[in-house]
Amino acid sequence: MKNHAHTILRLSCCTVFCLLWLLGDGRTTDAQQTFDLQPAPSRIDNPLKGLVPYARPYPDRFPHSMEFSYLALSDLMMAEDRFDWQPLEELLDDIASRGNQAVVRVYLEYPGKDKGIPKYLIDGGLKLHTYLNTNTAPLPPKEITTPDYEDGRLRSALRAFIMAFGAKYDGDPRLAYITAGLLGTWGEWHTYPRTELWASKQTQSIVLDAYEAAFSSTPVLLRYPAGADHGYQAENTSRRFGYHDDSFAWATIDTGKPEDDWFYMPALKAAGREAIEKWKTHPIGGEIRPEVWGKIFDAREHWPEQAQSFRECVDQTHATWLMDTGMFREVAGPERLERAIREVRRMGYDFFVKRTEFLPNDSTGRCQIKLQLVNQGVAPFYADWPTEVAFIDDQGNIAQRSIAAGLSVRGRLPSSNPHRLTDSVDTSSLSGNYTVLMRVVHPLPGGKPLRFANAAQDQTKSGWLTLGRVQLP
Repeated sequence: MKNHAHTILRLSCCTVFCLLWLLGDGRTTDAQQTFDLQPAPSRIDNPLKGLVPYARPYPDRFPHSMEFSYLALSDLMMAEDRFDWQPLEELLDDIASRGNQAVVRVYLEYPGKDKGIPKYLIDGGLKLHTYLNTNTAPLPPKEITTPDYEDGRLRSALRAFIMAFGAKYDGDPRLAYITAGLLGTWGEWHTYPRTELWASKQTQSIVLDAYEAAFSSTPVLLRYPAGADHGYQAENTSRRFGYHDDSFAWATIDTGKPEDDWFYMPALKAAGREAIEKWKTHPIGGEIRPEVWGKIFDAREHWPEQAQSFRECVDQTHATWLMDTGMFREVAGPERLERAIREVRRMGYDFFVKRTEFLPNDSTGRCQIKLQLVNQGVAPFYADWPTEVAFIDDQGNIAQRSIAAGLSVRGRLPSSNPHRLTDSVDTSSLSGNYTVLMRVVHPLPGGKPLRFANAAQDQTKSGWLTLGRVQLP
């Protein structure tokens, strides 16, 4: 019995020690209860960031929280005032069933595809240009059909579609991001090498105006940054859009060569200060260039000649998410997988709660909560998702939960210096000792939770960060 009692005592001491290590050093006074929390690697499948495969990927290739898909406008638009949203609904529901959110792009023209332009516009006499598109590397040239972007009927159709699209889907929790699409090859806002077929700035402005009017919640991203003096792109730096670099790690960093002035970073710099600072308020996405799919996470000596450092590209662009096929097409070797995890974790936001303080006040029946939040990533968290605080009793039940607006993580820029967040919550109905938890509430039921880079993440309840223990009067 004596040995048995000693064993129980040792196990109990070990349990307490582990709890204290996860929470950090708890220092308590009569009025203030403070905890220094321990760091840990964050999850790679945190929401709204990371690598994005095409829809319905192999489930065991690489952690992710989003899936991408193209949609033909002709599948969604039957007439200027009649739409069929079923293809999009099926896509969004399917992606959401895996706890993921969608990134979508609607197109009019796509090499090798015989759909895109709504049939009613073709039947109405919209002028079309069909030719062999040679700008398809590393794939072979394919036939494409480009519409007359200056036709008034097409302009009206684009405006009508975007307004209907926004009215139905702006703020839909199944939808993470929209890339503007609609114009140009793959919806990438160019018709190279047939530049004479490209949409005028007037047509582009109609599309941009419509997106700004239709979407105020779901982020919309544009392919090219453009200042007022851009030669063939309508000015967009003053608008509420992010950008997406679809030649990432291939044509991203400035080479100093005049022929590479279309690369993302030189184009961004040419667009001016507003464009350079865009990442602070609007998300940056894109796609890893096909030539470096997977390979970009190998040792440098195995990169193609034109490949650019993934880390340096992420640092310069402040990229939050990137479409990719390389890490999802085949099972990666251990070295490639390890590098990819390390580099992708740095993308977007990466939150570590360094310290928490609880200041209960008996006279007001409230408890002030203070956090020191460090964003270890390269970009802020852009979504307006609420932060929730919960008090857990000694039986493991949630005794109280409430939204704490002052603890919002939205817009907190990367910095080694912590952001100091404060809120006061009503604790008048509580008395005794409680474990305090915090989470960022995902609006998608079953969506993958935002997890902090803390050892105490998921310690008490899955999806929640344990902030510490508080004694209430």
